[in-house]
Amino acid sequence: MAEAHNKNSFAVFGLLYGALCWGLIWYPYRLMDQAGISGIASSFYTYCIALLMGAAMFCRRWDRVHLLPKSVVWLSLVAGWTNLSYVLAVINGEVMRVMLLFYLSPLWTLLLAHFWLKEQIHRTGFLTIAISLLGAFVMLHDFNQHGWQWPLPQNAAEWLALSSGMGFSLTNVITRKSAHLTIAAKSMLVWVGVAGMALLMLPVAESFPSPSYFTLTNWGVMTLIALLLLTATLFVQFGVTQMTAVRASVLFLFELVVAAVASYYLAHEVMTWNEWVGGAMIVAAALMAAVLPH
Repeated sequence: MAEAHNKNSFAVFGLLYGALCWGLIWYPYRLMDQAGISGIASSFYTYCIALLMGAAMFCRRWDRVHLLPKSVVWLSLVAGWTNLSYVLAVINGEVMRVMLLFYLSPLWTLLLAHFWLKEQIHRTGFLTIAISLLGAFVMLHDFNQHGWQWPLPQNAAEWLALSSGMGFSLTNVITRKSAHLTIAAKSMLVWVGVAGMALLMLPVAESFPSPSYFTLTNWGVMTLIALLLLTATLFVQFGVTQMTAVRASVLFLFELVVAAVASYYLAHEVMTWNEWVGGAMIVAAALMAAVLPH
């Protein structure tokens, strides 16, 4: 009994720790950007460091790599784009707007599960979709402008955030078909995917310095980010395997609280009234998607 309680408590800690990391990780990435190192370059180096750390941790499992199905390539690429686009979005956009656009992901998950996995959408699911879309409209619409305008993302960072949420949903759906993969395999696939996607994005990178360019401080910041990525991934993977998806989804929302406080104090970003209202609707829809049957 005590062992089960301790395992549950550690799972809760793991998810809250992951939410804390992802709610703060935008800041060291912005520090790298201010030092003249693009988000694509810093993503490549930080995920490579995380990959090396992970390879050392899981060195005894490398003999099983050839047993992985070829379908994991898609999981790696989609997860890679999800994480890379998220990093680029939080570097260049307003943190909370980026986060809230990302949290439209339950909407995309419902639609993907319906059209790809043939899961039926019930009345609650349609209500979740409607609230998500209405929340996005309220958040993105400029109420000070006369006349009609399409409530679309306003810059490249917000489009990246939207695509990251879609990628996250697609990753979840692919993962459902890959339940046989271990935590180590899933984690390594994500890190490989981000590093690989960053290399594919080289032609559009503002700068991609060689390792000799970095100062000791740069390496320190990137190693810190890599440690956060490594530990957050492993803790979250453990947490989601030890509790229901409903509890995990609710705990993940702690990320928004961390991001709101951090963006206010570290970046002096303040949300407008319609961003608060629209964001609250998006969060409510995310909770409904997690808690209510569809």
